[in-house]
Amino acid sequence: MKHLSVVTFGGGCFWCIEALIQRLKGVQSVQSGFSGGFIKNPPYREVCTGRTGHAEVIQVTFNPDIISYYDLIFIFMTSHDPTTLNRQGADSGTQYRSIVLYHNQEQKEIAEKVFDEVQPSYPDAIVTELKPFEVFYKAEEDHQNYYNDNQEARYCQLVIDPKIQKLKKMYADRLVK
Repeated sequence: MKHLSVVTFGGGCFWCIEALIQRLKGVQSVQSGFSGGFIKNPPYREVCTGRTGHAEVIQVTFNPDIISYYDLIFIFMTSHDPTTLNRQGADSGTQYRSIVLYHNQEQKEIAEKVFDEVQPSYPDAIVTELKPFEVFYKAEEDHQNYYNDNQEARYCQLVIDPKIQKLKKMYADRLVK
């Protein structure tokens, strides 16, 4: 078995992306948090102001023998709108930007390839940032596993449930049963 690998990306609210990626075979863990900013260990309430420079992201530990980095980035890029700058749905601000933080040169090259491959699927240009990973700050515990712990919440039903249904249609063979 290969060693586990790590990927870090964000596409709007981390609750949404976390809920999707948790359902994929080969994903060992998903943590919601912040990256790409200039304040050390920022609390959620500060990130929400948009003044810390951080994006809401998830950090995923995965088994590349079961799911590849390519597949994770491809699923990520087709599970949110990578063409809207600093916005996903009703969530707006730099903290909701689409971003891939690569951990090495190979990840960067694969992400660039995926961006090129999925671009024809979108009428507008992809604006997803591609930056080297520097640091990840885990969000407070009440933001971890949010969808699974709060499925009755209105946000989960209105925003996350449709994304999960789309994931089930597009990638049924990749999901944990």
